[in-house]
Amino acid sequence: MSKEKQPGAYLLRCADGSLYAGWTNDIEQRLLCHNRGRGSKYTRSRLPVTLAYWKECADRSEAMQLEARLKQMSRAQKLALIEHNSV
Repeated sequence: MSKEKQPGAYLLRCADGSLYAGWTNDIEQRLLCHNRGRGSKYTRSRLPVTLAYWKECADRSEAMQLEARLKQMSRAQKLALIEHNSV
């Protein structure tokens, strides 16, 4: 991962096997937040989480659009994306 803070979208694999999609300007800090129980209500009860997919984007708008597309994907589509683009 780049040391510079770059917007992007991500998928997390939760302890219960579920997947969570989000976007951020600082993936390392966001992952820490999630694992401290402060990232989202969804992941709070499914700790720990691991980064399964990350894609840098040109800007915040592109990252938010990618997050929306990730959230619309089926679980099978998300797993295929993770398999072909491992972190």
